[in-house]
Amino acid sequence: MAEKISAGETGSARDAIMARVRKGLGVRGDEPGRRGVVQTRLRNPAANLIPERARGTKPELVKQFQTTLENGGTGVVRVRTYKGVPEAVAAALRERNLPSRVRIGSDPFFRTFEAEPGLLEILGGAAEATDPIGLSHAFAGAAETGTLFLASGPDNPSTLNFLPEHHFVLIDAGDVFGSYEECWTKLRGVYGAGVMPRTVNLVSGASRTADIEQTIVKGAHGPKNLVVFIVGSARE
Repeated sequence: MAEKISAGETGSARDAIMARVRKGLGVRGDEPGRRGVVQTRLRNPAANLIPERARGTKPELVKQFQTTLENGGTGVVRVRTYKGVPEAVAAALRERNLPSRVRIGSDPFFRTFEAEPGLLEILGGAAEATDPIGLSHAFAGAAETGTLFLASGPDNPSTLNFLPEHHFVLIDAGDVFGSYEECWTKLRGVYGAGVMPRTVNLVSGASRTADIEQTIVKGAHGPKNLVVFIVGSARE
């Protein structure tokens, strides 16, 4: 029978749990040496083992990123310049017989849409349950698994990733890296030491499940379709 955890003396259940963990390890938790090791690791994060598939030239990594996404059922559109992004999004909507109305955040990445009035109906702010399409900007992508890194905030509300049935994502080709570690390194560089967005969502495809009778069902926990627009050329 599990021992009952009492929070009365320590102030909270969390404090009680951590006190038992320290007791089991035979430590106090405030030893200078232990804290120093942690601080050193935080200041100088060490990369884990990087798989061979996460290595290569930038063009090779972008190609692998695209192929991995496509193999998972994600639509991928290559766009040569930022100027061509609005028309590329509008064309993708027409091809899928979707309304020319998208919900976006305040990310500067979307400024090109202001130059094309009338092409799309643009709605701002957090997504609502009735929105058919959410449009996000991924700050990085990992080629090793075809994974998009999406940071939450007013620029890209997390609701855009989950509420609409169709999720469109823009990513600059220069922001595609080989490994997860490189994506986290970029995040630290953008936000600064000791600062993180409230949420970082990792998306590798549309929502799907086969929990019931091993039958694939799309859209069970989020968007049933994912389309990624890779903008720009892949240069070293």
